[in-house]
Amino acid sequence: MVSTKGRLLLVDDDRHLLESMASWLRDLQYEVDTAAGLHAAIPLVDGRKYDLVLADIRLGDGDGFDLLAHCRQKGADPPVILMSGYATVDTGVEAIRQGAFDLLTKPLIDDELELAIDRALSQQKVLEENQHLKAQLDQRYGIDSVIGSDHRMQKIYDIIHSVADTRATVLITGESGTGKSLIARALHRLSDRRDKSFVEVACGALPENLLESELFGHVAGAFTGAVSDKTGKFLQADRGTIFLDEIGTASPGMQVKLLRVLQEFEFEPVGGSQTHRVNSRVVLATNENLTRAVAEGRFRQDLYYRIHVITVEVPPLRERLSDIPTLATHFLKRICDDTGKKVEGFSDSALAAMQRHNWPGNVRELQNVVERAVLLGKNSEVGVDDLPTEWGALEHVGASSIGSRTLKEALEGPERQIIRDALERYEWNRNVTADILGINRTTLYKKMKRLGLEK
Repeated sequence: MVSTKGRLLLVDDDRHLLESMASWLRDLQYEVDTAAGLHAAIPLVDGRKYDLVLADIRLGDGDGFDLLAHCRQKGADPPVILMSGYATVDTGVEAIRQGAFDLLTKPLIDDELELAIDRALSQQKVLEENQHLKAQLDQRYGIDSVIGSDHRMQKIYDIIHSVADTRATVLITGESGTGKSLIARALHRLSDRRDKSFVEVACGALPENLLESELFGHVAGAFTGAVSDKTGKFLQADRGTIFLDEIGTASPGMQVKLLRVLQEFEFEPVGGSQTHRVNSRVVLATNENLTRAVAEGRFRQDLYYRIHVITVEVPPLRERLSDIPTLATHFLKRICDDTGKKVEGFSDSALAAMQRHNWPGNVRELQNVVERAVLLGKNSEVGVDDLPTEWGALEHVGASSIGSRTLKEALEGPERQIIRDALERYEWNRNVTADILGINRTTLYKKMKRLGLEK
């Protein structure tokens, strides 16, 4: 009978036991192949995919350890359960050491055998799911997810590959929405730390006292509300990667603390005296000009030189317009896969409009535009009518409307209207509005203040 519970290979030179056990396992809805010795089992292992191998240690033409070694040479699967009527503690230890899932003692008890099989198959399922999840992570966050054929993007790929397995600090610069976080994750996925934690901290989202606790942890009683010990992000990222986003917003006091941990990889939790030492890879990002910030006294020069080891400068989307069709198609496919919608692509006029747009929100804005077009569109392809209506307002700001004003001044009116419309549409929820516009929250607050929308 074809089983839905798994395919097993049973190996034993006792033919009576072999057939009776195989019959019992088939009654339990397993598909079972049998082999009476090592030489009969090896071609079966090589020729078919089994979910589990059960083998007696003593075989007429070899032993179960030889079969175990052969299975291990093929890779992590299939798991192997060894059986023996002469098992000792040393035999059990040796079996586990060589990679067996379990060692069962004959005569076998039905419930014990069934439980061992269930445990082995369950563990194998978890391993396969983990491999599938890792493959999904590689697809979403690996280097292949950083899309672009522009020569500057190619240079970025080269840098990432060159430094991935080093511990060198990497500073990623570029405007908001260019994909700095994605590059940081790709760097982690390519490194030998990929199986450890990737911990991201948005430095601009927290005031100094909370940011210090977030990064370094605190002990109970360190401040009001600290009712228990808290593990900081640096400790969570030990042997992994910590990504400090918006590092340019760090206060002078926090910059001093960061300088120490980046130099010595040592720190104490807030309110504590125990020194923790970590082995963390540090990746930082900023959309500010740190050279100017140093010159203006807003960023420590010694910290700047400490983080300015390997620099990756991500170009804005408006400077790599040739990448827009590829990026848009990538986002279209992902959104269709996630939602089940069927949209074949973009009209020529839609792609032309995308390449005329200035993309102040960069790649994040493009992703949001494509997502909205797919979700709200009614046709088999994305057309111009599916693109944001406010684009027209920006593109029709002509020379006559600029007059003696600067371009920045001329654009303030349409920019203010776009931001106000988005705020009203989402009930003045700044977090949602920032995501929809493809800018970070700090940039939105600054624009609202400059345009008189903060109240």
